[in-house]
Amino acid sequence: MKKQSKKVGSNIFLDLGFEPAEAAVLQMRATLMSDLRAYIENEGLTQAEAAERLDIAQSRISDLVRGKWNKYSLEMLITLEARLGRTVNIELAA
Repeated sequence: MKKQSKKVGSNIFLDLGFEPAEAAVLQMRATLMSDLRAYIENEGLTQAEAAERLDIAQSRISDLVRGKWNKYSLEMLITLEARLGRTVNIELAA
């Protein structure tokens, strides 16, 4: 018996049934959160050190590290990247 598989797209949120506009924002938030978590890990920062560097409470770092994406707006994630001296670029595609 041949197993059927569904092709998974590049946006998991679309695959989960979110509307395209909401899926796009959720994907951007997930990408930025992943990047910030990787930065904290790669720099070997404690949550307290990361909180100080990003100028937010340690409890907010805990939310970030634990992947609580619903606690962060896209705007806040872009702000945190900027606090690290990074620029977030958005690419438009048809």
